[in-house]
Amino acid sequence: MYIKKRLDLEVLKRNSTSEISYDKLDPILVAHRYKDPNISLVCALFAYGNVKQIVKFLDSLDFSILQKSDDEIKESLKNHYYRFQKSEDVIALFIALKRLNEKSTLEAIFKSGYTKNNSVIDGINELIKTLHVEYPHQSQGYNFLIGKITSKTKGAGALKRWMMFLRWMVRDDNIDMGLWHGIDKADLIMPLDTHTFNVSLKLGLLQRKSYDLQAAIELTQTLKSFDNNDPLKYDFALYRIGQEKIDV
Repeated sequence: MYIKKRLDLEVLKRNSTSEISYDKLDPILVAHRYKDPNISLVCALFAYGNVKQIVKFLDSLDFSILQKSDDEIKESLKNHYYRFQKSEDVIALFIALKRLNEKSTLEAIFKSGYTKNNSVIDGINELIKTLHVEYPHQSQGYNFLIGKITSKTKGAGALKRWMMFLRWMVRDDNIDMGLWHGIDKADLIMPLDTHTFNVSLKLGLLQRKSYDLQAAIELTQTLKSFDNNDPLKYDFALYRIGQEKIDV
């Protein structure tokens, strides 16, 4: 059980607010500033690419416009773009979130899918579907941003940014914010990125060589043998080990 002991020590070391700073960049830095599910989702969905560019983009956003009219949102974001997303894609996400919150909440919509089978994938599918309904917008950049409804796990995208958002919302420690309640931590699935994927393969935590949703589920199952109730407590530690190129 050397690997478990090694990771448990890393979890203790990383579970500190000092891990969330401009010296140790992570998109959760911006999400922590507001502790709001809608702002957190924006932070999570744009969390791809170079972390300095991610945080720079998130810092440029005026999140107060989530309470404003469609026209005000369009005006405020007309010059904002990020990698695959043009300004109209950024605008679409903000308007969809604003309209969703006029009728319900992200938490309620997620739970409407999740509670049927305790499936976070079903909950995510409900959120993706609702965002499309509230503001129908199709483009390659937007479809990449919010993802597509997932019905299979093998060969499917790992839903990394959505799984990370759920970790932030459900877990509650010095890193994660625990803004949602009534969702079991044991049902969460690892937010599999290239760092956690490569480190997990190296440590023998993961056998599957394909980077997909099935690999994320398999890694989660392995980590449940370390902590059945809270397998994702290892996520941030594994991510930092990979990001910082620490020998394991």
